[in-house]
Order: sequence, then C-alpha cells, then structure tokens
Amino acid sequence: MPTQTTLGQLNMLTQIANSLLFAPNVLVAAAVIALVLLLFKRTITGAMTLAFGLFWVLVWSLPITTLYAGGWLEKRYAQHQNVEMPLADAIVVLGGHVQGNRSNWFEPYDRQSVVNRESRAASLYFAGRAPLIILSGGALEGNISDTATMARSLQKLGIPNDVIIQETQSQNTLENAELTDQTLRSLQKKSIFLVTSALHMPRAMLAFESTGIKAWPAPLPPQIRWVQKTNQRTWLPNLHALLASRSIIKEYAGLLVYWSETTFNTN
Repeated sequence: MPTQTTLGQLNMLTQIANSLLFAPNVLVAAAVIALVLLLFKRTITGAMTLAFGLFWVLVWSLPITTLYAGGWLEKRYAQHQNVEMPLADAIVVLGGHVQGNRSNWFEPYDRQSVVNRESRAASLYFAGRAPLIILSGGALEGNISDTATMARSLQKLGIPNDVIIQETQSQNTLENAELTDQTLRSLQKKSIFLVTSALHMPRAMLAFESTGIKAWPAPLPPQIRWVQKTNQRTWLPNLHALLASRSIIKEYAGLLVYWSETTFNTN
C-alpha cells in the first residue's frame, strides 16, 4: 500500500508530466530553447526544436487526436445495465468533473444533458446493487468540498442521508483511493462500484486496485463523440480540442506514473 510520502511524490510526478506534455507549454519551452540555440549559432537545431513545438500543438489541436487518444481510454471499460452488475458493499463516487460534465466534448454546454455522477450512483443504489454511497473528494478551491455538492444532489434524487458517507480530505485520485480504503476498512467493507467519468476510469481503477479494494467499474457514458457537421472536420485544428487535450494528457501521464510505480514495487 502506498505511503503518504509516496502518494505525494506520485501526484507531483503526474502534475509535472502533465504540465510538460500540455501542447501550449511544449510550444513555449520549444520557443525558449530555440532562441537559446539561435544565440549560440545552432540555427538548424533551433529551427527543428521550434518546428517540433508547433507540430505538437497542431497534433493536439486536431479533433481526430482527441477522438482516438481520449476515445481509447473511454472504451477501456464497457457500459453495463444495473441488472447486469454484481452486488457490492458500497458505491464510491469520485469528485472532479471533466469538461463541465457536458455529454459531448464537441458540443456546446447544455445543462439539460450533463453527464452526472450522482445520477449514476443513485441508479445503482435504487437497483439494489449496494446499500451505501461513499463520496470522495476534498475542496480544491474555497471551503466547499466536492462531496458536499454531490451529497445535496443525491438527497434531491431521493437518497437517504444516512446511507451517504463523505470523505472530504482527498485532493487527487491516489488520495481518493487511499482514504476510501481507510473508510472501507473502518466499516469492514471490501467491495465497491467505482463511479467516475469514462475517461478517468482507467487511472482510477489502477489507483483503487493498488490498495487491494475489490472494485467494479461503473463509468459514465463516453463524452468524446464526434457529431458530423458541415462546417467542422476532424482533421482541421480546433481550439476546443486543444484545450480539452489537457484532460487527456493528464490521464496518460497519470497512468504512466502509476504503472511505473506499480512495476517498480513489484520487481
């Protein structure tokens, strides 16, 4: 089981990798390096460095990149009807919301069609799949945690308050897993449904399984779906695709860091 120090180190490595790979940051770094190389008369090397930065931005600004890179993650775990799911001790809902909960990254935000984690958890509860809901996620900004907001949403959906447990200290996925594991142990519970976005599910499952928790994935529907429009093409640069790439790169960076840590500890 990861120690608190290890959790902090892994989270820091994930954040660093994400920042280093985010396309606008790569371009800025490439431009600075290219300028230094030009000052030292390394014209060709400098030009190649800048060209790489521009190429990296171009790649991640293409909707086709988002569809393949993000779509691959979203399809790692299949969608199942509640009646097809086994029974578990609890339903764990992770805080954090990707792309404003919109049902489709490439569509304008529509409040009526948001992808809601609380609704997914409530449907599992009412289907009798688990008798308890654990909300995991502290306040990243301000004093109101993700769990407080989710708890209110669940209560509005008819979930009794006495079956909702809030874990309000975690600041990232690794801490979600570690602190949820502590909560489950205190309750003598072992198995859970894990509710989060389809994009985040592979990294979340890796984190939770590393604690020894028996977790069944209950992802939300995929959000990265292309709706053909006459004025949009998947191979033309798109600002929204570029900005959204940060979420995708974060997932791959986290998976790489988690996998490296797991492999190192195993060996």
